[in-house]
This record gives sequence, structure tokens and C-alpha cells, in this order.
Amino acid sequence: MQITLDSPASAPQPASPYYSQVARVEHADGSALLFLSGQIAEGATLAEQTRGVFETIDALLKAHGAGLADIINIRTYLTDIGKLDEYGAVRRQFLTGTPPTSMTFEVPRLFLPEAQVEVEVVAAVRPA
Repeated sequence: MQITLDSPASAPQPASPYYSQVARVEHADGSALLFLSGQIAEGATLAEQTRGVFETIDALLKAHGAGLADIINIRTYLTDIGKLDEYGAVRRQFLTGTPPTSMTFEVPRLFLPEAQVEVEVVAAVRPA
């Protein structure tokens, strides 16, 4: 098993230089698990921020040979659980297949004060 920590240049860069955006855990058969750090995005509304988050997640996954359909687990942190439907409407535009396992939490605050949503995912990459 080999572990690589990465912030791919082809994706938006992290909000802080003190963490990596992707941990890639390679298995002997060529498969891998990708653990993505929590992602936030700019935008005036929750829908705009959610769209930006999933665009970033898609770019990070593509940099490692995966896509949104490879997500097996998703954790969402919302500052207002009352806006879950707004978040869910955008999420369904990006995750169109069988939904991954999921947890959603309401939190009082996120990394940046204006952030309304943060999403972290785990994706599985099949052997080539």
C-alpha cells in the first residue's frame, strides 16, 4: 500500500497551505481510495457555493483518474440545515447515479466566516 498526499495544480488550490487536498491510498491490485479534504467555495448563495464545491471536487477527482460517479461516501457540513433542500437540488445536478453513503451535519461556523457549506468525499478508483 502506498499513500500520496497531493494538491493537484490542475484543480483550485486550497484555502490554506497547511493541508493537502487529496490523500490517495493505492492498493496492490492498482485500485485506490481518494480521501478529499473538506471543500468550500465562494458565492453569495448556498446554491452558488455548493456548485463551486462540486466543481472543485470534480477537478480534484479528475486529477487522480476518477470522477463524481466514483464517490462512495460524502459528508456535508451546513451552517443552516433549513437550507438542506437548496443544497440537495444542486448536489443532485452533480451526483446523478446511485447516491453514495452520506452524512449531513449542521455546524455553527466553517473555516471561512462567509462559507455556508463544506463537503468532503471518499472516492474509489478501479484498477486500470
